[in-house]
Amino acid sequence: MILWNIFTYTDWILFILIALTVLYLGIFAITSLIVRHSDTPKAKKENRFIILIPSYKSGKSLLMTVKSILGQSYPQRQFDVTVIADHEDEMTMFHLAQQPITLLTPNFEKSSLTKSLQLAINNLPQFKIYDTLLILEAGDVVETEFLEQMNDAYEAAGTKAIQAHKLSLNRDTTSARLSAIFEEINNSIFRRGHIAVGLPAALASSGMVFDFNWFKSYLQTAKANWRDKELEAMLMRQHIYVDYFDKTSVFNEKARRAEDFNRQHRSIIMTQFRSILRNIRYLPAAITNRRYDMIDKLLQWMLIPRMILMAVILIMGLVVPFIYMTAAFKWWALFAIVVLIFAIATPNYLVDDKWDSTFFKLPAVLLSPILRKFGLGRKVIDYILKD
Repeated sequence: MILWNIFTYTDWILFILIALTVLYLGIFAITSLIVRHSDTPKAKKENRFIILIPSYKSGKSLLMTVKSILGQSYPQRQFDVTVIADHEDEMTMFHLAQQPITLLTPNFEKSSLTKSLQLAINNLPQFKIYDTLLILEAGDVVETEFLEQMNDAYEAAGTKAIQAHKLSLNRDTTSARLSAIFEEINNSIFRRGHIAVGLPAALASSGMVFDFNWFKSYLQTAKANWRDKELEAMLMRQHIYVDYFDKTSVFNEKARRAEDFNRQHRSIIMTQFRSILRNIRYLPAAITNRRYDMIDKLLQWMLIPRMILMAVILIMGLVVPFIYMTAAFKWWALFAIVVLIFAIATPNYLVDDKWDSTFFKLPAVLLSPILRKFGLGRKVIDYILKD
């Protein structure tokens, strides 16, 4: 009887927690279908951009990013590029040194994004005046009209922070396709779905444009382990709206291997957990002052991460039937609802003949570290995940 009660309570507590996260995702997946931005009007002003590209052992990916941003149709006198090449190999440094950029070569004992950006800001020429700051990361590729589009978007937004549309550059493996799908789900739910109802969009680590003076002052107080969520919190506290432009795209190279995919998502989960711990103290004041943007952001960070959410649903859907069949029906229904939400939030170009099989291979991607501990090597896992 005691074991049965433990099972029942555990089953329902997990279900309610998961269902609340699914409800949140479902609401904004539906609102993402509302089109807010039409064609962005041509800006009357050409803002002067400083483009920062922090990199750590990126090699060819960094060179690809630099090449794409230098090939802009935007007037060259109106933008400068600074690359912070931390622990890059000699061949990469040789090619970078031949480009018309400012190249910084730190060798931090403990590297961090904050240190790289602070170094770049502190080494900007004092006689140059910038209006806007753009952050890209190694592996980003942009089209020739990108800066022109970002300038138009920045002027049209009328705010100090905007986020471009990040999407995948490659979908050649199961892990890369999962990353591409989850990236677009993020765009639909946490960006397009939010701005459709007047809430700020989530940042995406790159493809971000800020008012230069504001970002410079922010960096002076930023902590060593700065991440985009901490930046979002600062923007919220200063009542700065983050706008999102769906038609201005940044193509990003996605991880091809399951271990890289899992490593990235573990980092995201830890960042989300730290962010809620640091900012949960603002929730009572946000409720009292009816700061719906802050309330939403804190709720967003308290959501169960999608990787954990999918893992729990799959495990419960497989295990519960062996304990009590009737209790499994709600998990199967929840799984169907999650798949429906993901389908709504996934753009049509990603829903191809491999869309279903990609999700069916998700457990193998999630369990790859465990499978490897049981003696399955990378070749075996790659065979399981191959197309």
